[in-house]
Amino acid sequence: MNAISNFFHLKENNTSFKTELLAGLTTFVSMSYILFVNPNVLGASGMDKGALFTVTALSAAFTCIVMGLIANYPIASAPTLGLNAFFTYTVCLGMKVKWQTALAAVFVASILFILLTVFKVREMIIDAIPADIKYAISAGIGLFIAFIGLQGGKLIQNSDSTLVTIGSLNNPTVWITIFGLIITIFLMIARVPGAIFIGMIAAAVFGIVTGQIPMPKGVISSVPSIAPTFGQAVFHIGDINTVQMWIVVFTFLLVTFFDTTGTLIGLVQQAGLMKDNKMPRAGEALAADSSGMLVGSVLGTSPVGAFVESSAGIAVGGRTGLTAVWVGIFFLISTIFSPILSVFTTQVTAPALIIVGVLMAENLAHVHWTNLEIAIPCFLIALGMPLTYSISDGLGWGLIVYPVSMIAAKRFKEITPMMWILFIVFVIYFVVLNVTRGAS
Repeated sequence: MNAISNFFHLKENNTSFKTELLAGLTTFVSMSYILFVNPNVLGASGMDKGALFTVTALSAAFTCIVMGLIANYPIASAPTLGLNAFFTYTVCLGMKVKWQTALAAVFVASILFILLTVFKVREMIIDAIPADIKYAISAGIGLFIAFIGLQGGKLIQNSDSTLVTIGSLNNPTVWITIFGLIITIFLMIARVPGAIFIGMIAAAVFGIVTGQIPMPKGVISSVPSIAPTFGQAVFHIGDINTVQMWIVVFTFLLVTFFDTTGTLIGLVQQAGLMKDNKMPRAGEALAADSSGMLVGSVLGTSPVGAFVESSAGIAVGGRTGLTAVWVGIFFLISTIFSPILSVFTTQVTAPALIIVGVLMAENLAHVHWTNLEIAIPCFLIALGMPLTYSISDGLGWGLIVYPVSMIAAKRFKEITPMMWILFIVFVIYFVVLNVTRGAS
């Protein structure tokens, strides 16, 4: 136990083995839905759903364990939402690209991703982003994750006239979220240790008792083979031979680059691990998530990236890589205990995401709101992330406006060369996105 404590520097980070275990379990439960969602989304492209279940778990486990051991951060990763939808609905179904070729595009993008990491381009970007923008990113991710929770818990729903509206109380599953949220709020304010995790367990029990969540049909199941998807990305690299496919490659690269970079900044900020506006061990953390994307593509899944649900584990005290290692272990275990995971529906995990959103929104207090040149880009980032349903899109709004607002305030000299580069990159980014969406 002492060896583990020393390796992960538990005492220096004011945490313990028990706390890190609880944090890892909380994060895993919060993001375990990806084990079922990813196969469903990618399965629409013609891929084998059984193989996708196992691949999702293995790629997540690999990246989480590497992040924990190498970077010592409590940040978990898995195949990301959004990019899996882009993979299936835009590339495979919209552009009529075979899923094997789409995997090859992810593989090529991951190699470029690793090169950007090796040459420390991502690290330079993280260091160059002003402190106010970093706080806005963290708060924006909080609002985004709360929005996901409200949506998953059916407390809000889509509306043809207003885009979103309040959910219906006639939907019995909504009461699972309401019950869990009330319990979690009470326990959080009462400062009960593990309040978020206890709230999820209470919501799951409530759902089972009221008959809204079926009891698991079993405990253990066999692990599906990954043979149908393994290595297909490598075998079809030769298919990346058209302008259209290179646009797809760069779209995967750009979205993953800014999604994961923004998420890492926000989560490290939330955990209080930023030092002098810089992210310690940034190179190791970036190497972990970029290698995860490469391994994931070979196994057979869309891009792997840092998950905002890691904030749930951080909220219950996770501060070191031991949290991430535990998440990885739970993903490995999940390959045989998948029936139990069915109990943790989106309504059960929704209260945790909503409360975590509240905690992360605290970072808005650190933004200099009286300076419009700072306030406007920060506001666009914080608001843009939930409204565009994309961390990278919201980040792009703010980083494009930032140099414009600074010039207007006659603070031109404070704009660093990297911020100008980001301005140009995001302009190109939105043009590329428009082209790919237009092609679908």
